[in-house]
Amino acid sequence: MPGPEALPDVPQAPPQPAPGPPSAPPVRCPNCRTQNAPDRTRCVHCALLLDPGPPPEVRPPWWRRILRRRPRQAPVAGARPRRRLWRRPGLALPIVLVVVACAVWFALPHVPGWFGFAKDETGTPEAVPPTRFRASSVAPGHPAGAAFDGFNNRYWSPSEAGPDTGVGQYLECDFEQPVRVLKLVVFSGSSTKKDEFLAQARPARITITLTAADGGRTSKVIRVKDQPGQQTFDVRGAQVVRARLTTDSTYGAGSGRRLALAEVEFYGRRA
Repeated sequence: MPGPEALPDVPQAPPQPAPGPPSAPPVRCPNCRTQNAPDRTRCVHCALLLDPGPPPEVRPPWWRRILRRRPRQAPVAGARPRRRLWRRPGLALPIVLVVVACAVWFALPHVPGWFGFAKDETGTPEAVPPTRFRASSVAPGHPAGAAFDGFNNRYWSPSEAGPDTGVGQYLECDFEQPVRVLKLVVFSGSSTKKDEFLAQARPARITITLTAADGGRTSKVIRVKDQPGQQTFDVRGAQVVRARLTTDSTYGAGSGRRLALAEVEFYGRRA
């Protein structure tokens, strides 16, 4: 039997290369407009950088930097974050500083008064005796100056006697220089001895009027106990140049009795 018929040889096409990535377009120089290969970093004509990168960041003004808070960077894994010795202040600190500055500015005019108040409250007042004296009326042998001479066995007494003796009568004194009055000491009656104390009428309520150098007046009503000895009252006044003590009511008034005031003393500070 005849064998299989041989097939004629058929020429094969050469293998086609695999398609590669698309070629990048050329890069045009921003300065001279020359086209450069995409892998170049500088222009072949003017040597300028073809891709200079993003423009540098412009630093904002100071008031924007105060209000802006930068995001906190997370530490790298495995690294211990460093402690910052100085931390950038936020918005709260400038506000606090402004408030403190305003408070100091408005408080400056009152600082001398505060120091004076502290001195008055912590220090010991000194005696500030008046230099001139007068009264609404005077009984023989009992002048107005007897109430300011520093002795308790002499006293001021008005000329009137009777059931309403002393009501409306007053003592008045002047200071040579303005003083700051803080305390008033009163020795009521004619003596510190009990029997002599009860021999004359005594003031029960007194109105104290302090006159300042500028003409301003401060008044206070004090109630005197019906007992011999020293009685101290808080009576305050600044730049005082005159003081008046007016009797509003009395103890022990009666026929043949006159009002008696043994001693009046002022304590405070000299201006």
